[in-house]
Amino acid sequence: MPIAVIDYGSGNLRSVQKALESLGFEAVITGDRAKIASSSGIILPGVGAFDSAVLELRQKKLDSVIIEQIGCDKPFLGLCLGMQLLLESSEEGTQKGLGIIKGTVKKFSFAGLTLDPMTPIKVPQMGWNNIKFAKHSSPIMKGVADGAMMYFVHSYYCEPVEKAAVLATTDYGITFASAIEKENLYAFQFHPEKSSKDGLKLLKNFGELCKKTSR
Repeated sequence: MPIAVIDYGSGNLRSVQKALESLGFEAVITGDRAKIASSSGIILPGVGAFDSAVLELRQKKLDSVIIEQIGCDKPFLGLCLGMQLLLESSEEGTQKGLGIIKGTVKKFSFAGLTLDPMTPIKVPQMGWNNIKFAKHSSPIMKGVADGAMMYFVHSYYCEPVEKAAVLATTDYGITFASAIEKENLYAFQFHPEKSSKDGLKLLKNFGELCKKTSR
């Protein structure tokens, strides 16, 4: 069974699919609920605005199949905006998120902070930054070193209420959750498909989880 890369009109779908295929995993870009339900795992990528993305998911009734399949213990991976959509709300808009992870999405704001004048911080964060493990036993992080560099492009960040769900953090003026894990659900604020060998290792680990649970 292939890994389903959810097509809802938002995101770098083909680059995620190509990365998985380069690692030897079959992946299909689809917005078909039946194909998503029969997949070995689900990836929700995303680039764009929170409100338009969540409205598109609801219009296509993909929100319900995502929640249903996560509840059935199917491996799930949210990427960038796909991570933010898992939370309850976002400062970027007024729509409710999927609410699978309790918490909010906030806009980077450095007002009142004392920052290093030699290292200007711009919004969006665009480029390489490291991740620091909050947990050290996650199967998704197998073979990836604490402090590994990943590629980010974002103006908003997740602030989960469920601190136990935080898998890794990143410093960018403030410390924010750059990866989360909750049972069979994983999500990254960065783009693993653009993060060289360490990012591809994360996708490989996710693919292996999908193979294992689909047997």
